[in-house]
Amino acid sequence: MRGKPQRQETMFSYVSIEDLIPSDHPLRAMRRLVDPMLAELSPRFDAIYSRDGRPSIPPEYLLRASGPTRAALDCD
Repeated sequence: MRGKPQRQETMFSYVSIEDLIPSDHPLRAMRRLVDPMLAELSPRFDAIYSRDGRPSIPPEYLLRASGPTRAALDCD
């Protein structure tokens, strides 16, 4: 079962992560590029995930999180 995006930032912090990351941070530019691509893939994710079972972590979150790590590894 494909998980739904849920924001829980108020449960863990009184400061929004948006307030902590500068507006000119490189990851913000990457996110503006990646988010439309992931939105385009969303129907494909829906098609391959089961409707039954326990909800997963949304694949968009996993792919978005792996991008900066992958970029850092490729810099060596």
